[in-house]
Amino acid sequence: MAGFDINRLNPEQREAVEMIHGPVLVLAGAGTGKTSTVTCRMAHMVEEGIRPSSILAVTFTNKAAEEMRERVSDMVNDKAAKAMTICTFHSLCVRMLRQDIDKIGYKKNFSIATGSDQASLVKQLIVKKGGTNEKVKPSEIISVISSAKSNGIPLDQIEDDLYAAIAVAYQKELRARNALDFDDLLIQAEKLLTEVDSVRAKFREFFRYITVDEFQDTNAQQMRLLQNLVGTPYNICVVGDDDQSIYGWRGADVTNILQFEKFFANPKVVRLERNYRSTERILNLANATIKNNPNRRDKTLKAEGKLGELPRLIAMNGDDEEAQFIATEIKNTHLDYETPYERFSILFRTNTQIRTMEAAMREHEIPYRLIGAQSFYDRREIRDLLAYLEILVDGTADVPLLRILNTPPRGIGLNTTMMILDEARLCNKSVWEIMLKEEFVSGLSTKTAGSINKFVDFVLDLQEKLDEDVPTLDLFEELLAATDYYEWLKGQCKTEKEQLQRGEAIDELKQSIEKVKPGHSQLRSFIDKTALDKEKDDDDLDNKPGVTLITLHASKGLEYPNVYLVGLENGFIPHQRSLDEGTVDEERRLFYVGITRAKESLCMTYCSTRKKWGEEHHCEPSDFIQELPQDGYEFTNHEELMAEEADDDDMAALFRDMRS
Repeated sequence: MAGFDINRLNPEQREAVEMIHGPVLVLAGAGTGKTSTVTCRMAHMVEEGIRPSSILAVTFTNKAAEEMRERVSDMVNDKAAKAMTICTFHSLCVRMLRQDIDKIGYKKNFSIATGSDQASLVKQLIVKKGGTNEKVKPSEIISVISSAKSNGIPLDQIEDDLYAAIAVAYQKELRARNALDFDDLLIQAEKLLTEVDSVRAKFREFFRYITVDEFQDTNAQQMRLLQNLVGTPYNICVVGDDDQSIYGWRGADVTNILQFEKFFANPKVVRLERNYRSTERILNLANATIKNNPNRRDKTLKAEGKLGELPRLIAMNGDDEEAQFIATEIKNTHLDYETPYERFSILFRTNTQIRTMEAAMREHEIPYRLIGAQSFYDRREIRDLLAYLEILVDGTADVPLLRILNTPPRGIGLNTTMMILDEARLCNKSVWEIMLKEEFVSGLSTKTAGSINKFVDFVLDLQEKLDEDVPTLDLFEELLAATDYYEWLKGQCKTEKEQLQRGEAIDELKQSIEKVKPGHSQLRSFIDKTALDKEKDDDDLDNKPGVTLITLHASKGLEYPNVYLVGLENGFIPHQRSLDEGTVDEERRLFYVGITRAKESLCMTYCSTRKKWGEEHHCEPSDFIQELPQDGYEFTNHEELMAEEADDDDMAALFRDMRS
């Protein structure tokens, strides 16, 4: 085991690593070496003779799973590393459902409905249900549906009648198309384990040792799934920090970690409190604010590094002054000390705050990277082409087939599609099976029938080549050529820049497809992986230069030497919604997360006014400022800073005169 040395761990980490039997709760504070502890624990299991294939580690993002997989691979031999299952919750559910979903009434060839698929379906249902005059956004309805599913609320009991009607119709349509959305993956996997004893017994026997990372982010549905998956003697280790539970708005339930004993009795509890990231003075602020949350596991971060400089709190006149000051300070630090721009991060509570800062960055010619671009695998052109590949694997998958049936246009319009769908429901068959039904197709116009038959022949030809193990990239190239997809896509673009970007996206997809081995199973695995990849394509920042502009939520798990935490005002931090609803605890945890991103320096700002819709609005300093120890930071205001800068300029002019 090349990289595993238990003696490199501190006493608390080592204690967590050596506890491999029974329920274990590891409370890992920010910057305390959580990932190292988790991966070392898995390597230690192998060292202790535990079968690697019985080890399952679950986390929330593909990026986190990949990092965990790489670290474990450095500690154990290749065979052991490959035998372990390290994946996201959704990926785990897909693995189980692909094997046994037929036992609860679905077909194994189910499709996964991603964001664009859901939006397209909901748009159709809004029209059908008479919601066009209500100015209803599909994204709002999808969010309400997801929230209901996560919280176990029947869709017909959603409070808004229109939303409820659309939600019920949406679910029926997914079921008719043998499709599952992301929430359904969890729901149906839990249902499978709950209702089918033999399946539950099979997976409990297979996954004997289970680790859950970022446990504070689990929701009620995921907790029920784990309870079904973990059998006696309950070899489950959950790792997380209730002080960093900041996703309540999307279903995360902090009580899962606060009341872990209720789910798995008498767990061993280990606290990781030695912080290897931030200075002592930064941690003093973090500890001071988070202790004001009443419902939390007691823990205090202790600095293993230096005392560090005092964090700063600066009162600004307005958001323009705030942005200009930060941009100027970053530029000067970069020029005077050759500090790379990548060492700076600016943290916001909401995306609306970013625009002014972006303008200042551009004005000062400071390169910056903005987190939150569209997911690569949810781009229109990528979803289209993946849909084509999916129907090669299985033509009876309705969701991808309906997506590309007339994309690019091939004479199978909306009216024809609706006729095919109606016939499919009447006969309880898939859209593909209806298109193969000669008596139905022959009843259409000669032109439409010809278009359908031509499309069917095209798909059958490529399916045959897939059966013959033709290289996947060759199939993809033939698909592009036969559909003339790229030329059609270029015609849809409004600018040359858009053409270039979409073309580059297709080229990037080609590079991924080139790595896919020939055959049905390999292509199916690739399609499932892309459907589950909801992370942003700019999450990998290593190769992107510049200052990082990022929301507090997106910053969790990251760290930067120099952090600017802006907008410490009531209405932003804490957010107005939390003030109205009395849910300030989570906002305080978000503030805590922001502070603990900083390694060396922390500068916090608040404004007396901010522009909104072109008008200035008065702002009040955040209530959280009152919770910070006054001797724990250096306070100043914008006027004093400007006076200091003027003095510095005068002194510089004096020296220039003396030299001359």
